[in-house]
Amino acid sequence: MQQDLARRAREGDHDAFSALVREVLGRLYTTARLILHDADRADDAVQDALIEAWRDIRGLRDLDRLDAWLHRLLVRSCYRVAKRERRRSVAEIPLMPFHDECGADAFPPFADRDEIERAFARLTQDQRTVLTLVYFADLSLIDTSTALGVPLGTTKSRLHNALAAFRAALAAGERVAELNGGVA
Repeated sequence: MQQDLARRAREGDHDAFSALVREVLGRLYTTARLILHDADRADDAVQDALIEAWRDIRGLRDLDRLDAWLHRLLVRSCYRVAKRERRRSVAEIPLMPFHDECGADAFPPFADRDEIERAFARLTQDQRTVLTLVYFADLSLIDTSTALGVPLGTTKSRLHNALAAFRAALAAGERVAELNGGVA
């Protein structure tokens, strides 16, 4: 179905392109949000990537590589948006009790997720990008290298280094929590 929509969109069918966008929009937005860590910048990046996709879809030769092509456009767009708007995001964290009446941790899934998000935020944009494309967007290493515009070996190296940095960030968070008496 996606290939048929892509073929029709390549021939200039606006409705087919709109249907194709509806199929991939959620994944593209989430990917951009993971890379940029900012909802507004993610919106801008996705919009820019989709505009570029509509302009350039006639040049798409291999319809089987549509996902990799769209992600490549998105990654480029994310990098442009990040370069254009060097600003820090602000997150408000509501104060919630960490322990229930029995003294047990009442929110372990939230604590784990928060720890993972903080570790992910410590990574560079390049590290977040490769991890997001491989583990969230579920692109193969070949498609990831296409999306990044780098050779396969470079993609493997970046993935290895990003995983090592992510593990180190998680370990650093655990050490800080231990020093603070279990509260990060």
